[in-house]
Amino acid sequence: MKGTLVRDVVRLLIVPVAAVLAVLVGAPGAHAATDLSKVAESLREGPVYVDPAATGILSDSDARALADKIEAAGKPVFVAVLPAGYPTQNLFENLRTQTGITGLYGIRLGDRFDARADSGVMSRQGVTNLVTAVQGAGDAKAQLNDFVDDALRNVGGTAPSSWSQGGGADGVSATGLIALGGVLAAGGVTAYALVRRNRTRHEQEQRAALEKLAVVVDEDITAFGEELDRLDFHPAEPRADDAMRADYERALDAYEQAKSLMSAATRPEDVRGVTQALEDGRFSLALLAARREGTPLPERRPPCFFDPRHGPSVADVTWTPPGGATREVPVCAADRTRLEDGEPPSIREVETAGGRRPYWDAGPAYGPWAGGYFGGGLLPGLLLGTLLGSAMATPSYAADYGSGYGDFGAAGHQGGEVSGADFDPGDFDGGFGGGDDFGGGGGFGGGDFGGGF
Repeated sequence: MKGTLVRDVVRLLIVPVAAVLAVLVGAPGAHAATDLSKVAESLREGPVYVDPAATGILSDSDARALADKIEAAGKPVFVAVLPAGYPTQNLFENLRTQTGITGLYGIRLGDRFDARADSGVMSRQGVTNLVTAVQGAGDAKAQLNDFVDDALRNVGGTAPSSWSQGGGADGVSATGLIALGGVLAAGGVTAYALVRRNRTRHEQEQRAALEKLAVVVDEDITAFGEELDRLDFHPAEPRADDAMRADYERALDAYEQAKSLMSAATRPEDVRGVTQALEDGRFSLALLAARREGTPLPERRPPCFFDPRHGPSVADVTWTPPGGATREVPVCAADRTRLEDGEPPSIREVETAGGRRPYWDAGPAYGPWAGGYFGGGLLPGLLLGTLLGSAMATPSYAADYGSGYGDFGAAGHQGGEVSGADFDPGDFDGGFGGGDDFGGGGGFGGGDFGGGF
């Protein structure tokens, strides 16, 4: 952890250090528009690039503050500030290809701004909304900060690992290294504290979410243990056969696995394995019961939607929650009977700040808990219109609580991954006034922005 934080400090100071080194080594062509490959190379090392010819648009200190904000949030948001005359032909698509990292890309070109993103981290409509929201902002500093603030709340994925690797010092003179050391000494404490504070806050939020989940998961583990205690089965009894003993052993193993996984859990997404183990164990008990009673073996079905502790479901029924949309849900025999009699089902409720609520209205941390019980493919339909379903549908959900929840998860490369040229160019085209300028003469009208969406 300490080594990573030190690398973060170095990375946070890249902008001012680069400015010092440029003076020291007398970098040629300092006022020429930079080749796009250089822009991409810089963005692979840090989230903000300001062209030397565009420093009048965004100062070094403002660029550094913007980079600090993005890196502290750990999200794959890239910002490039380019001079007004920079070539715009296929700009976004080419920049994304050369950077090679899945993410959200915003470009301030002169006094105009636009953005594109891989659909795995943000929907096309989401990007459209972000850009529209900041078009009326004042100067570049205000606009880019508004864009980044909104983006960090909505974008999915995590920062690329290349940001944590920092840059080398090849070709820098001894005088330059001394100057670099001075800059690091002056700003290191502040940058270190910023990174540490944001990481600490995120870890605290994760721990708080896990603590809430732990109460519910411990109840689930206890309930399954009580089922095992009530089970009137002995492997050595006369009627027991190898299949029964195997079912019983699998149920016991699932119970022990669930306890072990919960004991080792450090993040909310870790509880998914716990509830998956409990569901496996309950199905093993259902098989055991059928073998002992001489009835047909049950098919593998998801647990009861209303409370997974009820065990495997026996049917799918149509159900409409109060004020919600109708959907089909798997139910146990008891809840099916309740619904047929016009009675409410027995719903699993958990404690929230507003009192006891159904688990699907208790907050985003319950996604991994539900995911272990119901698997990825079922959840989108089951949670349609619920608080949990709405949270899981946002691109940023996977970054905090894990991915792999069927239609809730983003397909393909996740944010921050190196995909090279393997991306959908349709996510990055359009928006350039027919492809050869940035906005068609000072604006984004005439369908410029929607051309690729």
